[in-house]
This record gives sequence, C-alpha cells and structure tokens, in this order.
Amino acid sequence: MKYLFSILFLCIALIGHAQVANKKLEKVKETPKPTFKIIKDTIILDGKKTVMIDTIYVDTKNEIKRDTNDILPEIDSVSMMLDGRKELSRIEEKYELQDNKFAAKIDSLWLRELGGAELFDTIHKEITELKYDPVVYQELPTDTLKARLERLNAKTPFNIAYNPSLESVIRRFLKRRKKSMERLMKVSQYYFPMFEQELDNYDIPLEVKYLAIVESALNPRARSRVGATGLWQFMYRTGKEYDLNVSSYVDERSDPEKSTIAACKYLASLYRIFGDWDLALAAYNSGPGNVSKAIRRSGGYENYWNIRKNLPRETAGYLPAFLATMYIFEYADEHGFQVEKIEVPHFATDTIRVKEILTFDQISEVLNVKVEDLQFFNPSYKLDIIPNVKGRNYTLRLPIQEVGKFVNNEDAIYALAKEELAKREKPLPQLFEMDKRTRYRVRNGDYLGKIARRFGVRVSDLKRWNGLRSNKLRIGQRLTVYPKKPGFTAKKSNKKKKNTKNGKTYVVKSGDSLWSIAQKFPGVSVTNIKKWNDISGNKLKPGMTLQVSK
Repeated sequence: MKYLFSILFLCIALIGHAQVANKKLEKVKETPKPTFKIIKDTIILDGKKTVMIDTIYVDTKNEIKRDTNDILPEIDSVSMMLDGRKELSRIEEKYELQDNKFAAKIDSLWLRELGGAELFDTIHKEITELKYDPVVYQELPTDTLKARLERLNAKTPFNIAYNPSLESVIRRFLKRRKKSMERLMKVSQYYFPMFEQELDNYDIPLEVKYLAIVESALNPRARSRVGATGLWQFMYRTGKEYDLNVSSYVDERSDPEKSTIAACKYLASLYRIFGDWDLALAAYNSGPGNVSKAIRRSGGYENYWNIRKNLPRETAGYLPAFLATMYIFEYADEHGFQVEKIEVPHFATDTIRVKEILTFDQISEVLNVKVEDLQFFNPSYKLDIIPNVKGRNYTLRLPIQEVGKFVNNEDAIYALAKEELAKREKPLPQLFEMDKRTRYRVRNGDYLGKIARRFGVRVSDLKRWNGLRSNKLRIGQRLTVYPKKPGFTAKKSNKKKKNTKNGKTYVVKSGDSLWSIAQKFPGVSVTNIKKWNDISGNKLKPGMTLQVSK
C-alpha cells in the first residue's frame, strides 16, 4: 500500500510538470520573432501611392533570415501592362521574358563575346612591313614544308610552290603569332561556315575564306588608315558599287553576310578578268590597275611571283601572308595549336526584322543579353542603335533561344522602347545618308577643324578618309570628304565664297592676334572675326587670310 501511494504521487507530479512545460512551449510559440522593417521605396500602383517594405526576421540565434512569403510582391516583382497585350515581368531589377515552351525546347544555349579587335592592327602592320629574312624554326624542317606545300598545291587552284620568301613568312607566323592564330581559329568557327556557303554559291575556291584573316583579322569593324572597312575591307566607293550602304547609323561594309556576298561578287568579277586566282587576289588588294601595270613593267609575265617586285609593297606581302595563313590553318594539328570551341556557332543564330527604332541598351535590359554580345552579332550598327527607315529593312541577329523570347514579346518590347525614348532628355542622333562624296581643295587659311565643321564631319573622319597622319595641310591639297550635313551641295559652298569677296580681307603676319587685328579695323570685334572666318579658338597662323568686314 505504501508503494502504491508513492507511485500514484509520482504520476501526479509528472503530469503537472508536463502541463507546465506545455504552457511554456505555447508561450514561446505566441512570442513573435524579433523583426525590423526597411522602407525600400514608394511607387504609384493603379493610381495609389504604395510603400514598398522589406521585412527582415531575426531568430534566437541572431541569424538574419528572410521570409519571402511575408514580403510585398511589389518589392522584387513588378508587372507592367504594355500595349494592352503582353506583360513584361521585372524581377530583381531584370526583365524575365517568357518564351513559347514548345519552341524553347528546340533551341540550344550558347552565348559569349568573341574576337579581338587589336589583332587587326598587328596583323595589318606585319603584312605591310613583311620581312623575308631567314627565320630559325626547328619544328618545321624545309623538306617537311615542301611536301606539305605540294599537297596544298594539288588540292587548291592557287600556285603554292615552295620558295624561301614563303618559307620565311610561314616560320615567322608560327614562331611569333601562335597565340594570335589560336584566337583567330576560334573566331573562324563562327564566320567560316557562312563564308564557305557564299563562296560556294559564286563558284569561288573555299580557301578564299582565309583572305578575311589577312584583310581584317576577322574583325567586322576593322578600319584601315585609308578608310577600308569590315571583314573584307571595302572602300566606300567600291562598297557602294556592291550595294553596301553607309549612313550615320549603319555601315553595311561591317555586316558579315552582306559584305561577304559583295566580296564574292567582286572576286568573281576579278577572276573573269585575270583568269588566275593569285592575280585576282592581288587585284582585290591593290586594284586591277596596279596589277596590269606590274604585268607591263615585268615584261609581260602573268605569274604573281614574277610580277611581285613590281606591285605595291603591301600587295607584295599580301599573297605570301594569305598562303602562310592557309598553311597554318590546314596544318594546325601538326603544329600543336590548342583551339577552344566556340560557344555560339553562326548557325545557332537567327535574325528578326526590326519594326521600330531600338537601342542595344534597351534590348540588353529586356533580354538580359550583354551589349558586347549584341555588338558582336550586329557589328554594322555604328551607334548601337537599330534605326527604322522607310524602304529599308534592318535586322537584329540573336542566338536562337533569344529570338523566341523577342518574338513572343515583340509588341511589349516596342512599346517599352517607345516609352523610354519619349522620356529621353537628349534625342537620338539624326540619320544622314553618306551617299555623296566630294573633293575639297585646301585654301589659304584652312585647317582640319574648319573643314570638318563645314561638312558636318569629325577631324578623325577627314584624317581616316585621306590617310593623314598629322593635322598639317598644304594649300592646293585635295581632300576626299563624305558630307554629313543635310542638304549640302557644292553650289551652296560656292555661294558663300562669292559673298566673302565683297568684304575686306587681312593677311595674318607674325605676331598678330585676333585682338590686335580687330583694333586695326574700327567697329570690328574679335567675335566678328571669329564668326566671319569660322574660327573657334584664338590661334592664328602667319599667311592666313581673314575676312575683316561683312
């Protein structure tokens, strides 16, 4: 009985302890977590001001945790109805566009910026200053090179015969340009399939694809000191002959597809003239006239290697550089080149015809594609703006999976872009067609800045178009100019010149200044002289002729 009473008392005590514990546990559950709130922003939603609050929870271990279920949806997710159709969902400061699920399954995922612009400058310089001194490169014995060149000669229409000059160029490239060639081999994976397709369409040897490496180092925005532009280095006039248009927004010489078609047409016409691919390539570089003159000066030889000494210096190194590049690409494995695989092949991209003006920044923000990638895929847009011009079709090239997103949200993207452009403080540049070339004769008192302002161009443009390495000009020198000022005509320029003859002029002497000259003519100020003579600074040169009256 004594033991039974003890057991009963113990049970009552345990029950009581359990009830106390449960009450403590309930109390703990009822106690809210320590919290604090951060007001992130206030916005207007549906005409009402909404305070956007971010709630942070702190647990008993002093660890900060965020319960996303308790945060207002407006904080990190904003949906915008545009054009009354689709929504663009913006999550964590980024737009997340929804693609068609079935179409998205068809697409693959690649994207990365490619290429290197600095290769053009180094390769172009090396070709123009090519040396043919013997180069020691023990990894390539002369007998091995001869055998490989014979195999190349057998399968191509080019005259690939061994000679010490070609051996020197090949060894020099292998020894000094291996890293550069590896980079070019990677970029070539993007361009070469497209080149080969067009070359085949025009019945041109596929090996001509290596010409673009010599011309531009596969940089579609490459520009030579004389103004040749693009993968195939078209001059402005030649580009116009093959329907490559240039405006303040677009330079189709930098369009990979259009310029490749133009290059194929030009090369095919040169081959019809010369009947020899070596001479056709030489003519592509220096013009048919220089090749015909070299043939005459050589005594009538028609083989490139026999007329090479009579060609311009750059053209003399042109074919050796082309053949050396061909050899290195064809025997890359034998020389141990390590080439990375390209992330986005050309066939994994597609184009969309753009219906409204769009900037690369707008496209980048909506699609979450880097501006640098847009520039790589669309190199012909000079200002990173795709214009909308009546009668012209401008396209946007994107990886295929991004094309699906764009098309599925097209109306909303245009509406968003239109809304953003309407809010711009500074309007976009006006579009001018650069389809008129003029020749300007330097007059007494002219300088590059003055001439540039007259035609609405930049000093750097004038220097590039005319191959000028300094700012010095000589009276009587003729300059090639592509005016950008709308409505410019030579007649307008002559009319201005005629009016200036009625005013007094003054020839600047050593020691003169604008102020001292103004003092010599009553009623004339420094401002007047600057305005009448289109002078922006205060520098004068002895011999300049200034107008000192209306």
